[in-house]
Amino acid sequence: MTDPAPDPLGTWRRLAEGAVLLDGFHALKHAVRFGAEVPVAVTADRGAALALADELAPDVRGALAGLLTEVPEAAYRSLVPRPHPTAVAALAVRPSRAANLRKLAHTPRATPVVVLDNPRNLGNAGAVIRLAAGFGATGVVTTGTLDPWHPTVVRGGAGLHFATAVERLSVEELPPGPLFALDPEGDDVRGIKLPDDAVLAFGSERSGLSAGLRARADHLVALPMRPQVSSYNLATSVAMTLYHWSLTGFQP
Repeated sequence: MTDPAPDPLGTWRRLAEGAVLLDGFHALKHAVRFGAEVPVAVTADRGAALALADELAPDVRGALAGLLTEVPEAAYRSLVPRPHPTAVAALAVRPSRAANLRKLAHTPRATPVVVLDNPRNLGNAGAVIRLAAGFGATGVVTTGTLDPWHPTVVRGGAGLHFATAVERLSVEELPPGPLFALDPEGDDVRGIKLPDDAVLAFGSERSGLSAGLRARADHLVALPMRPQVSSYNLATSVAMTLYHWSLTGFQP
């Protein structure tokens, strides 16, 4: 457990540029639970934050009590772009990229890797990371320009970036394993067993799979969908696919 920063506001301003913003109680709770290094954590109401910990996260209540420093509400609001209803914020050290890449590349792999091919929506990316962590996926990889560690993505993922390996790679750098790409023209996923070492790729919300990823795919698979319904939300598609994998391979 990290001791509270003696000067939380000064520490925050010194570290903010290179750190991961944990926006809200739940992001901090999950980050601590999964071993994040948190050099500074603040709240506008320490009593309320610890009451939440008593109710929702007794396993990390002691750690949170040691981390959280109460600051004036105006000071808290000055540190975050969009104040969270729980009035809690923290900075964490981003996991080592080298360690994440080793985890993604390691074989044999017991759980799939999720690939978001050129995603556009920050909130969708965060929701997918939260799903992947819940299913115990090895990691989430994005291609394209979206930063999977953007504060909005971390907020959408509720701090669960620290529970799985999250990195941005090119299509050529994707981890090893049979690549199953979701595509309306693919085979019905209900007739396919997804292996534990699968790389599960999902196209952009707007344009679907890129030509490069489609060319690399070993299998094109499709989710069941009623005629005349154009598409599912990205996070919904990932949830359906991971659930299908979990019917035979999930080991929490």
